[in-house]
Amino acid sequence: MEGDECGRFPPEPSEGKSQRGSVASSVTRAQDVLVYLVGDSAVHLCVEGVGCVSVQELGHSVREALHIPDSAMDVFAFWLCSPLLELQLKPKHQPYKLCRQWQDLLYRFTEASEEDISQDEPSLQYRRNVFYPKSKELQIEDEGVLRLLYDEARVNILAGRFPCDPETWMGLGALSFALELGIGLDDQKATAALREKKLISFLPVHVSGGGGGLFSTLRGKGGRQAGLELNLLEEYRKISTSGSTPLEPTQHLRQYLSSCHSLPYYGCAFFSGEIDKPAQGILYRAGRKAVNVGISLEGVYVMDVKEKHVLLGLRFSELSWDHSYPEGEGDSHILWLEFDGEEAGTPVNKLLKIYSKQAELMSGLIEFCVELRSAAEGGTTTETDGAVGPSHQPAGQAGGSGEGNGRRGKLRRQNSVVCSRVHTLNTISYVDNAATHKPKITMRNAKRRLAWYKARRH
Repeated sequence: MEGDECGRFPPEPSEGKSQRGSVASSVTRAQDVLVYLVGDSAVHLCVEGVGCVSVQELGHSVREALHIPDSAMDVFAFWLCSPLLELQLKPKHQPYKLCRQWQDLLYRFTEASEEDISQDEPSLQYRRNVFYPKSKELQIEDEGVLRLLYDEARVNILAGRFPCDPETWMGLGALSFALELGIGLDDQKATAALREKKLISFLPVHVSGGGGGLFSTLRGKGGRQAGLELNLLEEYRKISTSGSTPLEPTQHLRQYLSSCHSLPYYGCAFFSGEIDKPAQGILYRAGRKAVNVGISLEGVYVMDVKEKHVLLGLRFSELSWDHSYPEGEGDSHILWLEFDGEEAGTPVNKLLKIYSKQAELMSGLIEFCVELRSAAEGGTTTETDGAVGPSHQPAGQAGGSGEGNGRRGKLRRQNSVVCSRVHTLNTISYVDNAATHKPKITMRNAKRRLAWYKARRH
C-alpha cells in the first residue's frame, strides 16, 4: 500500500465540514503518543509536532523502539481502531487529524447510534499490513517480528474472528501453551498451570465457555471443560515429546503462523454487515443475519458472527461485485457479490446482497486487490507484489477456476467451518443467457451485469 493506490480507505473528510471542528493549527510542542500493539502492550513515544506528523514518520520511531529490522518494514501498518470501526492508514495520513474527524467517519461508515458515536474513541494501533503476502511471513527470521504476528493471530483465534475446526484450534491452543509456559512440564505441573491460566487463554471464547455459537449450550458444564483440558494437555504432551531436540521458540511461532495460513481469511481486513435470512415458516418470516466480511489479497469471505463459520468464500476469479448507494429513504448501502451456482442441475448466476455502510470501503479494497492480481498476471512474479497466483486456493473450494470453459469455478460444500454454506444463503438466482462465455471478471463487467439484472426486475 503506497499513497493513494488503495481504494480501501476513504478520502480524508473536508476539515471545513467536520462535525467535530477542524484542526486550526499543528501542535508544535512535544507530546506523548501511545501506539498500541495487539494485546495489552503499547509503545510510548514523545513526538514533536504531533498535529501534522504522518504515519510514515511515526513508523520509523515505532520500528526503532521495537527493534524491527528494515527488511520487515512492510510487515506492519498503522490502524485507527475502535469497537465501531477499523481503518488501516496510508503512509501520508496524519493520525491526529483523522482522530479529530473520527465522528464524521463513524457517521459515514457505521450504523451506530448518536450516543455511541459521541462516546467512541479510536486508538492508534500497529498491526499486520493487509497487503503483506502470507508467503513472505514464514521467511522472516526475526523473533520479535514473528512474535508480534503470533500475538495478533492468537487474539483473532481466541476472539473467534478466524473460524476454525476443533483439530485446528486445539493444536493452536497447545502451541500457545508451549510458547507461554515452555515445554517439558510434567502432567501435574501442566495441569496446575492450565487451571491457573484457564482455558479461555488458549481456546476460542465460544469453545471455552465465554461466548455464544456452536458450543453455547455446553457453557459452564464441568464435563465439557474437563474434556477440553485433557485434550489440550494431550496435544501439549505431543509437542513436548516430538523429536529428540526441543524446538526453539521461533520454530513454534512459525508452526502457529503456518497453521493459521491454512485459514483462507488470515490477513484479512474485516468489515461488518448483514445479509437476508432465508424465509422460514408458513408466514415466510425473514430478517437479517449479522456477518463479518473478510477481504484479503486472495478473496472475499462472509462469516456468520454468531455461529463462527464461513457462509461464503470466493476467490477473486470466482466473483463479480458492485457497490450500490441508497436509492431512497430507508434503503441501505449494498455490496453485491455475484458467483456461479447450480439449481436442479441448471447453471445459474447467484447474487448475495450484503447490507453495510462499509460497502464503499469493501468495494474499494476488492478493486485494489483485483488490480494487484491483474498486474501480477501480466508480469513475471506472482507473490512478491502481493498478488495471488492460481495455486493459492482456500480450503473447501473447487479445484479449478473454470475460466477455460467460460464460467467461474463453482463452490463445493463440506462440513468444515472453513467451507462455504451456499445452501444456507438467501441469494437471488437468475440465468444470463446472453453471457454463455463470460469475459474475465472486472468491476466494469460486474456493474454492467448487475445493472442488466436490476433492469430485468422492473
